[in-house]
Amino acid sequence: MNSRPVREALPGPSGTEALFAQGRLILGDCLEVLSRLDHARFDLAYLDPPFNTGRSFGARQGEGERARGEAAYADNWGGLDGFLSMLEPRLAKLAPLMTAQGSIWIHLDHRGVHDAKLLADRLLGRDAFMGEVIWIPGNGSRRRKAPSVTHQTLLIYATTGAMHWHADDPILREPYADTSLRMHFAETDADGRHFRERTIAGKTYRYYADVGRQLGSVWSDCPAMRANTPLISEATGYPTQKPEKLLERILRAASNPDSFVLDPMCGSGTTAAVAARLGRQFVAIDQSELAFETAKKRLMANSVSSLR
Repeated sequence: MNSRPVREALPGPSGTEALFAQGRLILGDCLEVLSRLDHARFDLAYLDPPFNTGRSFGARQGEGERARGEAAYADNWGGLDGFLSMLEPRLAKLAPLMTAQGSIWIHLDHRGVHDAKLLADRLLGRDAFMGEVIWIPGNGSRRRKAPSVTHQTLLIYATTGAMHWHADDPILREPYADTSLRMHFAETDADGRHFRERTIAGKTYRYYADVGRQLGSVWSDCPAMRANTPLISEATGYPTQKPEKLLERILRAASNPDSFVLDPMCGSGTTAAVAARLGRQFVAIDQSELAFETAKKRLMANSVSSLR
């Protein structure tokens, strides 16, 4: 549990802020804002920085249109070293804000994830690395002269070496393969549920077919198109928006219903919207005015009551 509510722990903002029943949305550079969160403690921090693409991104304007409109953010740092120089001080601010079982999720792609891993190992500790998730957005292949990169990587750190992880949550389960169901789940209990039993080191374990198996580290069932297709309600038009299903899985897996969740580069506000829906408190930060207004509108539309 946090010693003080985030709402009370956060000093008055130097810039624009929207206060909601379940959290705060803040316009500003997270490097400055995180310095004012000295008394807040979070069970989960999801960091989705720019990917060092060397491009500028604009938001989609109007339903069903492909044209890009108002500029959202520039993702040009003068090369990888410049990108890492931007990321380093912001990542360093996160560790002191985490609870004993809090985890930091860093979402990147092939352009910077390997160097960012070395950076995070140095800042957070190698022993704090808990693993990674490979997310497959499902956008298809484009490159012709080398293997197309069709995945992104989420690095997971817990500074104490322990983290909230709800392995039995249904969102971390997937159905057994049909072959496995036919071959191994032949027994039925008194309620008619199919199961199998395995004895390991003298202890017998029972596995039920309808529970499914634990999901591994490759997630291919959270398509990016859910967040980037104008015909789907969760899409805001903000570039590189992540799907709610992805964030719901992360939040349910690595936080509790009463947890405080931090997104220091919140973009369209997916983390905040999902956190509010799941009963978590949130602090969401972005220095883009368009991101702030997009996230604020989204939270209002999702009936996350505004208090200010």
